[in-house]
Amino acid sequence: MGNCFGSDSEEAEVEAVKNLGHHGPPQGTPFIPFPEMRISSTSSLAIRRTGTGNRSFLDFSSTATARAAHHPMAGMAAPAHGDASSSSGHHRSRSPGSSMSSSSTTGKSGSTSCSTASPGEFPEGRILETPNLRIFTFAELRAATRNFKPDTVLGEGGFGRVYKGWVDEKTMTPVRSGAGMVVAVKKLNPESVQGMQEWQSEVNFLGRLSHPNLVRLLGYCVEDRELLLVYEFMAKGSLENHLFRKGGSFEPIPWNLRLRIAIGAARGLAFLHSSEKQVIYRDFKASNILLDTNYNAKLSDFGLAKNGPTGGDSHVTTRVMGTYGYAAPEYVATGHLYVKSDVYGFGVVLLEMLTGMRAMDTARPADQHNLVDWAKPFLADRRRLARLVDPRLEGQYPSKAALKAAQLTLRCLAGDPKSRPAMAEVVASLEEIERIRSRPRGGAATAAESRSGAGGRRRPPPPPPLVAVEVRIRRRAEQPPPVS
Repeated sequence: MGNCFGSDSEEAEVEAVKNLGHHGPPQGTPFIPFPEMRISSTSSLAIRRTGTGNRSFLDFSSTATARAAHHPMAGMAAPAHGDASSSSGHHRSRSPGSSMSSSSTTGKSGSTSCSTASPGEFPEGRILETPNLRIFTFAELRAATRNFKPDTVLGEGGFGRVYKGWVDEKTMTPVRSGAGMVVAVKKLNPESVQGMQEWQSEVNFLGRLSHPNLVRLLGYCVEDRELLLVYEFMAKGSLENHLFRKGGSFEPIPWNLRLRIAIGAARGLAFLHSSEKQVIYRDFKASNILLDTNYNAKLSDFGLAKNGPTGGDSHVTTRVMGTYGYAAPEYVATGHLYVKSDVYGFGVVLLEMLTGMRAMDTARPADQHNLVDWAKPFLADRRRLARLVDPRLEGQYPSKAALKAAQLTLRCLAGDPKSRPAMAEVVASLEEIERIRSRPRGGAATAAESRSGAGGRRRPPPPPPLVAVEVRIRRRAEQPPPVS
């Protein structure tokens, strides 16, 4: 799967899911997708069927009392129940990378009627009081993916494979291929302990978090040894593919669109950090940023997400996991995970978007293997910055905006977490950069704007209009010949 750091240490949680995955829940016993959550004896948790068709959701009764001291969403409002109706969407899976963990997937669950926690500075986001997820049977997902045919595979990672499937938009029951709503089905490799833990984390986090720039989970399946997750289908795939893949299906992303994608991803990360219970994403990278039909960015793959520090602590200590080139240096060195460790990862992706180069690439010269180490001196020198900017942009970007983006990238990549900006500040800075426009053609351009993005060569002056050329030729023809 590429270079990786290690595996996490929550053995108890993994074992709980592992045992369930191998043997399934006892007959007549409802499945609780949060092994670490203890439900009191006075509570009732049951699978209920609502509406038409075979639609099942987790139902926490109003009398349920849960102690969730170790739950990833501890500190939130008490569980409530409500129905969820799916909305159409799209999903894209993992693209190659050096990830320790993972298949990149997207998910979008249906809208829910659950009440919410305080959204803080991001009113369009909310934290659901309890997951509202459709419970699929294995037979349903097998039918939706045409028996998991190889030609429906979207991607593959540490969790397993991701398949393309089709379901009815209203009932969520499988339909023939090409009809209904397209979904992505992530199927656990039964031998993957890492995948079992990620399956649980996806349900715990993604089942409760709702924001336009986070993927939303549609549902899941747990049956015998089978663990699956169901997401929307993201039509434009991953940012990684658009930045680095060659071919007719992946055109270079223009400057303004790169900024819009960066802003969307930044908003999603800022929402996680500003929630009542801070969430550290821990695996921010280009392959985990997925794009819908309109190139709206959404963060996917919450398999490595962790709760942020509590009680005045500055960090949490955990076994190091993530992807080489993106993980913050303090986390790699000590295992100390800060909220602003995510900001470093964002800075790496911003640098990739600025340069069109991968964070790690051993095919480059030795001194350029690590993009951050090699590029930092260019980011700090405005005279050398043009050499760093992606040449596929062909100079079509405002030089002032590129400089501001480089300065912001450098701040995000600061060695000391305290020196990095908060993600809310990053969002504001990117929005300010987005408002910087190129000077109109024919206007006075700066010296930097008159140079191309990749070599410092001056652009040739634009040719005169054809009409003006024709007029000059006509006038010369009408002039009388000189007197000899």
